[in-house]
Amino acid sequence: MGNTLLKMQNITKVFPGVKALDQVNIEVEEGEIHAICGENGAGKSTLMNVLSGIYPYGTYEGDVIFRGRECRFHNIKDSEHLGIVIIHQELALVPYLSIAENMFLGNERASSGVVNWDLTYQKAAEYMAMVGLRENPRALIKDIGMGKQQLVEIAKALAKDVKLLILDEPTSSLNESDAKNLLDLLLQFKRERGITSILISHKLNELSYCADKITVIRDGHSIETLVKGVDELSEARIIKGMVGREMTHRYPPRERRIGDVALEVKNWTVYHPLYADRKVVDNVSITIHRGEVVGVAGLIGAGRTELAMSIFGRAYGTHISGELYKDGKPITLSTIPQAIAAGLAYMTEDRKSNGLIIQDSIKHNFTLARPQFISKRGVLDKDLETHKAKDLRAKLGVKTPTVEQNVANLSGGNQQKVLVGKWIFAEPDVLMLDEPTRGVDVGAKYEIYQIINDLVAQGKAVLMISSELPEILGMCDRIYVMNEGRVIAQVNAREASQESIMGYIMQDSKKEIGA
Repeated sequence: MGNTLLKMQNITKVFPGVKALDQVNIEVEEGEIHAICGENGAGKSTLMNVLSGIYPYGTYEGDVIFRGRECRFHNIKDSEHLGIVIIHQELALVPYLSIAENMFLGNERASSGVVNWDLTYQKAAEYMAMVGLRENPRALIKDIGMGKQQLVEIAKALAKDVKLLILDEPTSSLNESDAKNLLDLLLQFKRERGITSILISHKLNELSYCADKITVIRDGHSIETLVKGVDELSEARIIKGMVGREMTHRYPPRERRIGDVALEVKNWTVYHPLYADRKVVDNVSITIHRGEVVGVAGLIGAGRTELAMSIFGRAYGTHISGELYKDGKPITLSTIPQAIAAGLAYMTEDRKSNGLIIQDSIKHNFTLARPQFISKRGVLDKDLETHKAKDLRAKLGVKTPTVEQNVANLSGGNQQKVLVGKWIFAEPDVLMLDEPTRGVDVGAKYEIYQIINDLVAQGKAVLMISSELPEILGMCDRIYVMNEGRVIAQVNAREASQESIMGYIMQDSKKEIGA
């Protein structure tokens, strides 16, 4: 290290109604892992889009200097030509193409317009080996997990002779094991190949694990750069830089007033919609009380999402059997509108595909689930809709100049707040939250936690599914542990630990293997 690879000087980027970046400066040395962190909407992704040419020269002010030369990128091809490759949070892979086809898409191994498939598969296998991916290069993307898809993106970058690798929230959809493997791979590339990386992440433990430097961006300004071995890189110190204040509590306090059972699920069984003999939820029974946050913990594939979606008007699965009771009375929920009318809500983990209409306004998304609340005799009251949307925007702290703004123009964290607002507007009695803080910064997480606490204080019942065990332990009263579609344990959150929850899962998995 020691030689400057990249300088971005006085970068200013303005969108209609908002200055996303204001005189931002960042300097990256060769062979380092340089992290960028900040709250949602701080300008992190915008800065990387400037660097990669997604926002072309002329649409921003300031200078991009790479390897001592001023760069004027007009598109992403220009930056890739110099070895600057960006991997976005939403992976740019085609599900029904093979790993090899995806790896060289737009960068084909061809002569005279004819693809050399033997060379394509050979080279794909070579780059896959570099990232520790042992799949067949002919395997379809849809048939491999998210962790392996991330590795395909990195192999794809290596095939472009990457000099500077930019990763935007690369571990947001990965479990802890896959996330650590990915970070270790970045460290290996730094050590063995001298590859420089810029890492954007909300997971502060990851930054302190692998980053050499951390640049903090707040409200479109570069605040400070922390250096490993010189500055303190604790989570508390990073948070202080991000939010401008100390955060002594990660989870807001809550006075627990547990009421009657709001929702009871008995002997619930669900089969896979495509593989009719595959049971994804196996004879599950749970209860959720009013004024209570109930957690569901488990590894990816444990059946947590399938359970919640199938309860929510049979939004997932086939051959569903079992009983539902709402406030002690049996109910049948065959459709999603029936579930909403009965006072249930399900907040999906996939906000872009299933939760929001991202090309529509914040206002319309807020009121999407219960349009009858802003209608009179079947006619939409636009003034009332705007009034309700403005109230929700203020309550949730959505950073936007107007509720007429398209959701697509918001940061990931602010999109998540809109999704929360959509279901608050529906006024449910039982709210099922699936990964409610995925891709959300620590400050916004606290705000969402406070909203959850406010809901249960009003006598609502909350079911929270999360892959982050500290979140489950910090927010929940009781925890159901799931594995292979079954509930294998029920524990009091105050008496549980990450180790004890993982212990239940590992013990049950051993039984499965031995069976």
